[in-house]
Amino acid sequence: MEPDEPRRERRLHPREIVLKEATIVAGPDNPAIGCSVRNQHERGAELRVPSDAVVPERFLLHVPDDAVTYQTVVRWRRKERLGVQFYGAPKPSTTAAD
Repeated sequence: MEPDEPRRERRLHPREIVLKEATIVAGPDNPAIGCSVRNQHERGAELRVPSDAVVPERFLLHVPDDAVTYQTVVRWRRKERLGVQFYGAPKPSTTAAD
């Protein structure tokens, strides 16, 4: 690749750059963790989490803008960034404010 050529996308699923607030829900014994969704595609997303957050390998990701809760598994971690894969069918979600 020449220096002035644009980078070629090698991913199987093109990402859409987004900025959405979300909540990581890891179960009744763990506190919810606020995060942001930075890019997303049909099978996963990149999340930004607080640097001191302890995020388990599997969790539910509630995204109010999508009105959906995704079942997720962590595929990679880099500082406060997480790459997650969605599995199973997303579940419609509601909040007390709805």
